Amino acid sequence: MLTTAARWNQGTECVEIIRRGASAALVGLMLTAGWMLGVAGEAAESKDTPKPEKKEAKDEVTETSHTVTLGGNVIPYTATAGTLVMKDEEGKPRASFFYVSYTRTNSAEPSRRPVTFSFNGGPGSSSVWLHMGLLGPRRVLLRPDGTLPPPPFRYVENEFSLLDETDLVFIDPVSTGYSRPAPGEDAKKFHGVDEDIRSVGEFIRLHITRAKRWSSPKFLIGESYGTTRAAGLAGHLEDRYGLYLNGVMLVSSVLDFQTLSFVPGNDLPHIVYLPTMTATAWFHKKLPPELQSDRKKALAEAEQFAAGDYANALMKGSRLTAEERQRIAATTARLTGLSVDYVLRSNLRVNAHQFFKELLRAEGKTVGRFDSRMIGVDRDGAGDSPDYDPSYTGVLGPFTSAVNDYVRRELKYESDLPYEILTSKVQPWNYGDYRNRYLNVAETLRGAMAHNPYLKIFVANGIYDLATPYFATRYTFEHFGFDPKLQANVTMVDYEGGHMMYTLQSSLDALKRDLAKFIQESSGAGAP
Repeated sequence: MLTTAARWNQGTECVEIIRRGASAALVGLMLTAGWMLGVAGEAAESKDTPKPEKKEAKDEVTETSHTVTLGGNVIPYTATAGTLVMKDEEGKPRASFFYVSYTRTNSAEPSRRPVTFSFNGGPGSSSVWLHMGLLGPRRVLLRPDGTLPPPPFRYVENEFSLLDETDLVFIDPVSTGYSRPAPGEDAKKFHGVDEDIRSVGEFIRLHITRAKRWSSPKFLIGESYGTTRAAGLAGHLEDRYGLYLNGVMLVSSVLDFQTLSFVPGNDLPHIVYLPTMTATAWFHKKLPPELQSDRKKALAEAEQFAAGDYANALMKGSRLTAEERQRIAATTARLTGLSVDYVLRSNLRVNAHQFFKELLRAEGKTVGRFDSRMIGVDRDGAGDSPDYDPSYTGVLGPFTSAVNDYVRRELKYESDLPYEILTSKVQPWNYGDYRNRYLNVAETLRGAMAHNPYLKIFVANGIYDLATPYFATRYTFEHFGFDPKLQANVTMVDYEGGHMMYTLQSSLDALKRDLAKFIQESSGAGAP
């Protein structure tokens, strides 16, 4: 995996943690005081005083009973929140996984009811986004258009929860949420493509075994890098445990990282990002009148141009004539809301960060990366990239507040550890065999589908997602090399909104209906 590509993915959901240290004088005083207390302690302490025993990692869970009203029906369920300790075969603790599970309590055949394992991405993200944004029985309250409400923030009953269709298990990978390596274990053993898949896969196997769910229809749902993890798990669970899935749901998918890596010599992201730039320019009313009047027409033209004349022009490189260059620049500018001069000065290749800054530069504003409908204001109008992503800052506060309150108040789980919403502690991420090439798990997913032809895939794209654009996802699936019969196993839907399209309430409603239908159709004859 190229280092630049790693940084790009890391930026999809990662923020920098700033550590503020004490002054040198204060540190000196603290050290001096500590030394004096230590001397006093040694004098008073008997040499026979027993040393405190190390606390051994162990499962710690709470169970609470609740109801949620979905589609006019009251659904009773048990919520389990806590840690599951993963051990090696000699019984040595390796890590403590934090999870929250929801099990419907009035199911006719609990062992045959679908169960879905959910996680987000980063790498370094907890499962809070899908948990309290889309799937769980409680959701963060945002404005209907997905924008930031005034603090203090709160959560409400989620009338769009998927709990009526499937039991839910939300997993926080090691170093995210409250999940931690066991005492004495090196966290780096969990921070990598293969390491992550193995550890999350072991959690899923163990949970299924303890909950007696081997006979249940089984699903995965991941978002962003969580889709990378889900694709890897589809193959790993088959190969390692003989655990075959009914379905995999991918929200804002990235399986082939070449589609996202803006580096010299890789023209692919310029091609697959262009239609989302068109959608963004349309939303902010920067397209010419004939395109501004019809978004569907504008996107169709952008897709055709991107995969046709634009791709051919970039392939030509220096063989492109001056006349061809001018024509391609003019069409690119027309479809992106940028100036012809800027496109030419960018060598026809405007990257995503330049676009965030340039589209609304004349107004002193920037557009969001996760959701390009959102607007930010930088310190100044100079530079090639924005100061921050307004579509991330708009959700960070509400989701952080909600999960910290919800876990203690309703789920009765208490911990003084910080709940790591999105952490850089997992960096550097180990790309293993993918080092110095692009991470691509599409082949893993294709192989899992070849082995298990009943495996179904659902893909959800956000029209305004400039982190994992919809045209990049289409490109990836169009290059799977499927057996034609397996192509029918893939359902792909585009939604209003961005990377977290479910923050837009109309898309949340639509996504709930589509996911419910997918689970019903993929669960097999044995599902109640």
